[in-house]
Amino acid sequence: MKRRQSPFPPYTSNYRDRHGKWRSEFRRGAVRVPLPEPLLGPEYWEAYRAALADYIAGREPARRSEIGAGRTQPGTVSAAFVAYTCSAVFKNGLSKNTQKVYFNILSRWRDRWGDRRLKHVQRRHVVDWIDERAETPAAARNFLKSLRHMLRYCISVDLIENDPSLGVAAPRLRGEGIHTWSDDEIAQYRQRHSLGTKARLALELLLDTAQRRSDVVRMGRQHLRDGAIHVRQQKTGWEGDIPIGSELSAALAKVPVGNLTFLTTSFGAPFTAAGFGNAFRKWCEEAELPRHCSSHGLRKAQCRQLAEKGCTPHEIAAISGHISLAEVQRYTKAVNQARLARAAKAKTRTQIAEPENRFGKTDP
Repeated sequence: MKRRQSPFPPYTSNYRDRHGKWRSEFRRGAVRVPLPEPLLGPEYWEAYRAALADYIAGREPARRSEIGAGRTQPGTVSAAFVAYTCSAVFKNGLSKNTQKVYFNILSRWRDRWGDRRLKHVQRRHVVDWIDERAETPAAARNFLKSLRHMLRYCISVDLIENDPSLGVAAPRLRGEGIHTWSDDEIAQYRQRHSLGTKARLALELLLDTAQRRSDVVRMGRQHLRDGAIHVRQQKTGWEGDIPIGSELSAALAKVPVGNLTFLTTSFGAPFTAAGFGNAFRKWCEEAELPRHCSSHGLRKAQCRQLAEKGCTPHEIAAISGHISLAEVQRYTKAVNQARLARAAKAKTRTQIAEPENRFGKTDP
């Protein structure tokens, strides 16, 4: 027999009070937030979304007088934020890590500007918000990226008609961004951490596969196939088989059998991305490497090495999994210019040494 579907949303408790009147409240663990009447009306849904957003963010739930009133009045920035973070676009269209980043960035912005009417937000306001983050260009770029994603959703559900962030340029990053490891730094790390150590395995996985730490920590024997390692990126969903090089093959040959992942903690459990980052930082310090040497810098180092060997951006992206070729070109800015310049001059000298006349014969 098919069970009747309740009209009430998940995580709600619905009951009749002692007067026979239906009541509803958001209930999750110890969190209990009464929801206003009329049940399933506009204010009810605003209050529900606000309570759910507070629960996800780990904040104390708002008092009943605040729900559906001040902070989440319909048409405000706060209401748009709640609708966006509860939408399928946010929950299904972004990875868990990206959801967390966007939620934290936009919730801080919402806490300050939540009472502003969304339709009154203009381009000059977005410029002001970017200027407030001028001292941290990377944070400004991340803010603009997350804001634009939310505004596109708001347009799709008719909360606003135009995107006020259009035409606002993202600030340029200072310097090269995350440091790209040099060949000397890679050699110094290998000299300190020999084959058979967890530290050496970490470097070879990061460097040979050119993947993020969030993907490397999930790699195991179940992903090996025909001399390659299968990758499904957590951030973008990209999938591909990456051929295993000689250095990584030698490191994998010394990995004990029986663990679900190649890299494990001292307790034999898989690393989290954050925990692995802390461990890799320690291994770099043991190798007496500069502070700017990070796990992500090895991803850039592999892209650089491939570019120096003459690989095209498409070939590099087939290994790194970059969706945008422009991003590949940004990653390969550290290509050894001197080496490429010598190669170019060598080609020029060859052409000068063997000139041809218009009949296709070499001049005497």
